[in-house]
Amino acid sequence: MSLHEAARWIVTYDITEPKRGVRVHRLLKKRGIPLQYSVFLVEASSAQMHALMRELEALIAKQADDVRAYRLPANPQFDQLGPSMLPDDMLFTAHPAPTIRILHRRPKELT
Repeated sequence: MSLHEAARWIVTYDITEPKRGVRVHRLLKKRGIPLQYSVFLVEASSAQMHALMRELEALIAKQADDVRAYRLPANPQFDQLGPSMLPDDMLFTAHPAPTIRILHRRPKELT
């Protein structure tokens, strides 16, 4: 992967102090899609992810907090149990193109 080629990343965090946690959450909501409260899907190049991690580093206490970013493969597989944080009429789909695609769900009578 080149430095400027977009990829999908899962960014997670565990912050020990609530005020820092709110700051981290706000920053990640600007950059990605929340999958769970402290788990985000971010589309970014390696250079952009490095810059985001530097921004996060300025918000956390490195000795107490934990922030991680995992690059997803081009065509990830995933399963889901329980409700999604995405709106009911939207679905995240895995697609080999390096973009985040959110498609409207088909009406139940078509599935």
